[in-house]
Amino acid sequence: MRGTNQSSVSEFLLLGLSRQPQQQQQLLFVLFLSMYLVTVLGNLLIVLAISTDSRLHTPMYFFLSNLSFMDVCFSSTTVPKMLTNHILGSHSISFSECLTQMYFICVLAVMDSFLLAVMAYDRFVAICHPLHYRTKVTHQLCALLVIGSWATANLNGLLHTLLTARLSFCADNVIPHFFCDMNPLLKLSCSDTQLNELMILTEGTLITVTPFVCILTSYVHISCAVLRVPSTRGRWKAFSTCGSHLAVVSLFYGTISAVYFNPSSSHSAEKDITATVMYTVVTPMLNPFIYSLRNKDLTGALRKVFVRKTFSV
Repeated sequence: MRGTNQSSVSEFLLLGLSRQPQQQQQLLFVLFLSMYLVTVLGNLLIVLAISTDSRLHTPMYFFLSNLSFMDVCFSSTTVPKMLTNHILGSHSISFSECLTQMYFICVLAVMDSFLLAVMAYDRFVAICHPLHYRTKVTHQLCALLVIGSWATANLNGLLHTLLTARLSFCADNVIPHFFCDMNPLLKLSCSDTQLNELMILTEGTLITVTPFVCILTSYVHISCAVLRVPSTRGRWKAFSTCGSHLAVVSLFYGTISAVYFNPSSSHSAEKDITATVMYTVVTPMLNPFIYSLRNKDLTGALRKVFVRKTFSV
């Protein structure tokens, strides 16, 4: 579709899986569908286990349940549309749907980073100031941190969405991606995108790096505190409680930085798609396994959920 201004563009075409041979498309469809179902089931089970087990009504599990809910939303923003387009044999997405999808991606990505930072602070207080944990990490503080994260994330998403909505798209409407991401959209625009790119590199960097710095600072203090523990077993136990969180942080921030904080000239469609699949599909799918496999309390709560459901059936 070609036009002369933004108003003439009524839809974009998401190539998604269509650039692959037919046989690979079918395999990728089954793979993405399986990963999406595992993501939804795994994360909802964690939310259910935490909400039904009174022993898990603590700040750490409160933040984890919020993270699991965000992961379900994150995957649901992109994967169902891609799977639906594949089934229908269509690649189109309307201009308004595209902006809406981009808005939720921005909001949920920032929420994920904020929740990871809040969880790092929770671990810092629990390990470095255990005697003051109940007075420092209160229910009121937990609620304020989550509400503040939501507010900031929504403002960030609104900023980038409005900046994209003002652009003109007058030539190509084909997006070489499986969802409406900012970088591919900016490449399609025939108007000046310097302000958009500046906001990504300044405001976007600030809102992403700030939680990362908080995480890094928390773990520096945690490491210093743990290294002062006299017994090797005690040090290993303290570090093991943070291992799951560190794995998720590394996976999330590694892929985010690879996509959004490299010069635009270094971007390629294949690299961007691989990185975005990691943080929008793979990471949300792995989070339930990472957090539950070595967590006896959460594993016990999940077992109780399965037993209760089995007996009720």
